[in-house]
Amino acid sequence: MKIIRTAHYEDLSHKAAQLMIEKIRSNPDMTLGLATGSTPKGVYAELIKDHLENGTSYEKITTINLDEYIGLPSSDPNSYRYFMNSELFNHLNIPLENTNLPNGTADDINQECMRYEQLIKDLVDIDLQLLGIGRNGHIGFNEPGTSFKSRTHVVKLAESTRKANARFFESTDEVPTHAITMGIASILDSREIVLLASGTAKAEAIRRLVNGEPDEQFPASALKLHPNVTIIADEEALRLVQDY
Repeated sequence: MKIIRTAHYEDLSHKAAQLMIEKIRSNPDMTLGLATGSTPKGVYAELIKDHLENGTSYEKITTINLDEYIGLPSSDPNSYRYFMNSELFNHLNIPLENTNLPNGTADDINQECMRYEQLIKDLVDIDLQLLGIGRNGHIGFNEPGTSFKSRTHVVKLAESTRKANARFFESTDEVPTHAITMGIASILDSREIVLLASGTAKAEAIRRLVNGEPDEQFPASALKLHPNVTIIADEEALRLVQDY
């Protein structure tokens, strides 16, 4: 597990974007696993800036996202499809048919989970998966107690996760209670994983990830089992980690 320490969030965003841009240029038809939330927004802004200024092409790139809320249509500003379109896809030359998220309004949600897992397999592994980390160690929407062998599935969101995401909604009551998420085994099938963390609120989670052992009560610890993981974190997120 490699750690890249950055001075602040802007530095984190720049370094993560540069890592991704280099890989996209060297492998222009790669599959990118993407994440939503506030942490990767700066990275996506940097990717857009580079695309506009330097012409890095996404025409042959395929993307696949970690998760989606159940019950929110893609037209809902709080859906992850809406987020990805507005924060990234609409500003690149990537065909929208090459961008993939779970369908949170599918008639048969369990069938949708099977479809999405098959899609991951059909893509023959994700070349680079971008992750954030929750305060309770969740990756994707895999909450504490999720099996490390899990594949794409429906999850009931922990109250701590719903409260953390409530800032994007009018109130906590409006935050969906369930989501579709890639499983931990699905994530670990990626060839390379980059985890982003910023701010003091993530410091304890990063300490547990770096210093702890694999434990299903702390989902991110599954990354200890992967051979190619890079953590890019700012000083605040790394303040409890002294060895790097």
